[in-house]
Amino acid sequence: MPIHRLLLATLFIALMAPAAQAARPMITDDARITDPGACQLETWAHLHRTEKDFWALPACNFSGNFEFTAGGALARHDGTSTSGAFLVQGKTLFRPLTTNDFGIGLAAGYATHTGSGQSGAPYFYVPASLSLADDRVVLHLNVGALRERDLRASRATWGFGSELQATERLFVIAETYGQHADKGAGSPYVQLGLRYWVVPGHVQVDTTWGSRVSELQAERWFSIGLRLLSPRLF
Repeated sequence: MPIHRLLLATLFIALMAPAAQAARPMITDDARITDPGACQLETWAHLHRTEKDFWALPACNFSGNFEFTAGGALARHDGTSTSGAFLVQGKTLFRPLTTNDFGIGLAAGYATHTGSGQSGAPYFYVPASLSLADDRVVLHLNVGALRERDLRASRATWGFGSELQATERLFVIAETYGQHADKGAGSPYVQLGLRYWVVPGHVQVDTTWGSRVSELQAERWFSIGLRLLSPRLF
């Protein structure tokens, strides 16, 4: 098949494939996974006052109820030094989220942070989601823990987020999340944003603003992202 016809056929399949939904660009995860046999790519730029992070996280659902994610980031600090980070994660669902119902799952993985001397941390969390008003409002709750190997310390993690459908393609998101340890881990974070489906279920753009509650000016950030979802590939 000539290459131009192959590209047109691929685009047609992508537009006709069943739509998929997800809670990105939220930090608080949802009780959904990529469609069986399909993949997605999430990319975004996370812009801080002194650091710029550029992330890419491909994910695929090989078995029908198990999503595997592996990717990473490059970061530039103070306009001079550069560092990286990586993440691997598996996620499954005990009860998939459906319209006007709830879903629950389990995710676990290992992640490092940008910056020098970061050994990373294993983690897990339970994502739970609740659909209201025919999916026009969806709430998400995460409860989990991580282990900081360098500090030999464990921290409880949590997140609460919401998605509000403003129009057929435009969604408003809001969330708060944080960590807790024996000696505390500072105040929680907040994030607000917009998500827009350029091609419903397959091409999404998003933008967010966020900061730590106690340091709204000093720790604020801005992000912009692109998310691509494939039709069934295998």
